[in-house]
Parts: sequence; structure tokens; C-alpha cells
Amino acid sequence: MSALPLSVCTDVSSSISSSPKVARMFPCQAAPGQFGPETRQPGLKVWRVEKMKAVLLEPAEVGAFFNGDSYLVLEHRGDQGADLHMWIGEKSSRDEQVACAMLATQLDNFLGGDPIQHRQVQGYEAPEFMNLFPRGVSYKDGGVESGFRRPQGGSGPVHRLYQIKGKRNIRAKEVELSWKSFNKGDCFILDLGETIFSWIGSQANMFEKQKSREIASLIRDTERHGKARITDISEGEETPEMLKVLGPMLELAESTPEEDSQADISNSASLYKVSDATGKMKLTNVSEKSPFAKDLLVRDDCFILDNGANGKIFIWKGMGANAEEKREALKMADDFIQQMNYPRMKTQVEILPQGRETIIFKQFFKNWN
Repeated sequence: MSALPLSVCTDVSSSISSSPKVARMFPCQAAPGQFGPETRQPGLKVWRVEKMKAVLLEPAEVGAFFNGDSYLVLEHRGDQGADLHMWIGEKSSRDEQVACAMLATQLDNFLGGDPIQHRQVQGYEAPEFMNLFPRGVSYKDGGVESGFRRPQGGSGPVHRLYQIKGKRNIRAKEVELSWKSFNKGDCFILDLGETIFSWIGSQANMFEKQKSREIASLIRDTERHGKARITDISEGEETPEMLKVLGPMLELAESTPEEDSQADISNSASLYKVSDATGKMKLTNVSEKSPFAKDLLVRDDCFILDNGANGKIFIWKGMGANAEEKREALKMADDFIQQMNYPRMKTQVEILPQGRETIIFKQFFKNWN
């Protein structure tokens, strides 16, 4: 497991600071007042970053991304909250990426700090991002600087699929909503909102079966406020409701014990506290092994949950954390990724305000309720 030793926690503060480094990264400021009241309306909105401005795309352009650009994608669900995605093209410049981060901070502040923020990189997008575009996502060569801008063309019911895999460190991971994601050796949770299917592969181990029930119950109790129905399904007993969503069942792949062992390695996680009580950002390792005690998350601070072995970093923003800590959340993630030598363009980042934690985040803690 990759983890920083406790003895170096003070050394890390030099790389995670709100000092002149920020000024060097942000040589100019994004234009203020770019987001109006319509931004708070439910629906899907996409902006392309052009120079230091966010330019709202026409509906026909949504879903087509230029690989030389960066974008903001906002899914606003009204009272159910919002998700703000920063999409980074593989050929976008560092300046554009910095501008995108600044504009995301500006939009997050405009929405009262409520959205969950995600950084998506071309080719490594999370399933929840891809699901925002029912007609699919297309990549185009070029960008703002090249002058190319050819158009191409809501939020529906909850449709999510989680894979449960491992033996010692068993974790749920959201995967593509398709039979292609399934195999005989794992368990899967198909979340359809009012109904949650816990699907058990014929070769799944007992630990995966137990974890599948736990995650299904966690979704029911925290996401559906106890109102969803959990249905256990064994391989070969698929219901018409499942087939309606997933389509005709395909031949499923076999699974091997080696895959579970590899999953155990990638499912490992550590927890760090970030604080600037001394005037300089300081990182302290509070636990090197999950599941963590929930009370380790203190409302007056921000925390980093390091699941970098699985390509993901979470930033948790406590309600009582100061504005500087909250504003620097994405920079915390970037500096941490650099410190841990994780591949920046392949490591997903998720920024979670307290009270807006996702199921994937909650599963790393004991008895989250």
C-alpha cells in the first residue's frame, strides 16, 4: 500500500501550501460574474473553457469534446444536489487546465459550495460521467486555438451498476451499465432507484457476497432513506426488470483467484488530514488502513482519502473548514498526486462537501449511517 510515513507529515506541507506557488500557477484571473441564475436550474449544462471564460455550449454541441480543450459539465438535480465535472482533453494546455480549475471554483462558490466536484481526463472518464450523455461521447481533434468548433449531437431515473470484488479488501466500483461488465466470479449491484438488485455470481466468494449485501443496504439507507427494495438475485435467475435495463444476457466470463488478489491491492486506502492552522497547509496521516472510523472526519478540516492504487483520490471538505482550505481542494489533490508519484492524467479526483458523500466514498468507513 502506498502511504506517506507519519514522520514526513510536516515535510509534505512545503508542497501543499497556499504560498507564491499558487500565484505562479494562476498568473491571471478568470473573469467574474460568468454564471447567472439559470445555472441553478435543474438540468445538464456544458461550458467550454475559452481563454479565461466559460462559454455555454448549445444543446446540439453537448457530448462532443475537443481533445485540445477543457470543459465544465454541471448536472444539477435541484433539491437532490449537483455534480460538477472538469473534463480535461488529452492535448489541452496547462493554462487551459488551470483556467478550468479556477472557473470550477468560481462556479462551485456561486452554487454555495454544494456540488460534488470531479476531475475527468479524456480516456479515463468515470461511468457516472459517461452516463450523462445518452447519445454517447465523441472526441474531436483540435480546440479553441485551432478554430475548430463543429456541433454534434437531462437527467433520468437512477441507473447504476457497481462491481463488488476482492477477498480481504472488498470494494464496490461503479462500472459500465452493461452485461459486458459482469463475470461469474464477482457480485454486482444494479441500482434502479426504487429497486436495488444484489446479483451474485456463481463463482463469487463469501466475502464478496457479504459486502454486496452491505453496499446494497448502504444505498437503501443513505441514498433512498430506507424506501428502496433490495432483491437478491443468483446468476441464472435474472428478472425481466433487469433484462429491460441491461438487455439480453450475454455469455459471462470466468473469474480467477488471482483477480481477487489484485483487487485487494488496488482497493487499499489511507486517510490524511489537511489543515492550515499554522498558516501553511499541513498533511497528517491519520490512518493507513481502511475501514476507517467515521469520527476521524473532523468538520473543521479537510481530508484526503488516498485510493490512488485504484486510480482515485477523494477530498472531503468539512463544513467548518475555512474558505482557503475549501478553495484549495483541487490543488491539494494535485500536490498530493505529485507527492505520491501517481500519474496525474490517469488519477481521478472527487471533491466531496460534508453531507454529500458518495457510496463509493462511504464504503471505506465502518458503519456509516
